[in-house]
Amino acid sequence: MIFQDRFEAGKLLARKLAAYKNRKDTILLAIPRGALQLGSVLAKELQLPLDIVLTKKIPAPDNPEAAIGAVSLRGELLDEELIHLEGISEEYVASQAKELRQKLKERAALYLGKRKPLSLQGKIVIIVDDGVAMGSTMLAAIAFVRQERPKKIIVAIPVGSAEALAKLREKADGVICLHTPEFFYALGAFYREFPQVEDEEAIKLLRKANERKRRC
Repeated sequence: MIFQDRFEAGKLLARKLAAYKNRKDTILLAIPRGALQLGSVLAKELQLPLDIVLTKKIPAPDNPEAAIGAVSLRGELLDEELIHLEGISEEYVASQAKELRQKLKERAALYLGKRKPLSLQGKIVIIVDDGVAMGSTMLAAIAFVRQERPKKIIVAIPVGSAEALAKLREKADGVICLHTPEFFYALGAFYREFPQVEDEEAIKLLRKANERKRRC
C-alpha cells in the first residue's frame, strides 16, 4: 500500500476513526512535524481539537538513524537491553537526554507560544504520526500522555512495522494501522510524496485546525 502523501493518509485514517467524530471527550495529538499534516486533516474530518505531543529519539552513538530510546519533557524511555548490548555509557545517554529535552522546551515555546497544552485528563486521546519503524518515539509519547491520566489512548498511523506495532499494542489501549508491510523499508518508501515538513508549516497547520474548531 502506497499513500500519495500525508494528507491522503489522513483522510484514509479518518474513515477508520469515524466513531470518534464530534466527540466532546476526544482530543487529537500529533507528533511534530510531519504528523501535523495528517492531524490537520483528521481535525477537519472528525471535528476534533488538535494539539501536539513532543518527543525526540535518542540516537545511537555510531548510527544517528537508530534509536536507543526517546525523551519527552517529563522523562525518557530507554531500550536498556540495546544500551547494554552496544556498551553505551550512562554519560552519553544522560548528556543526550539533557540536550534533547532543552530542544523540546524550545519547540514547545515555538508551537504553543503562551498557550497551555490542552488538558488530557479523562479524555480519549488519539496520538497520530506518519508511521512507525522502531516505535521508540511513539512509545515515549504514550508514556508521556499516560501521565496526564487520560481515559484511553489510541494510536493511529498509516503504516508501521510488525515489530513496532506489537510493542505499541502492549502500551496503548488501541492501535489503528492501515498498512503493515511484510518488509519495512524507509518510511518514505510508503509515500509517493514525502517532503520534509518545516516548523513554519506545522505551526500554521496546528493554528488553522484550532481556529476552525473554535468557529464551529
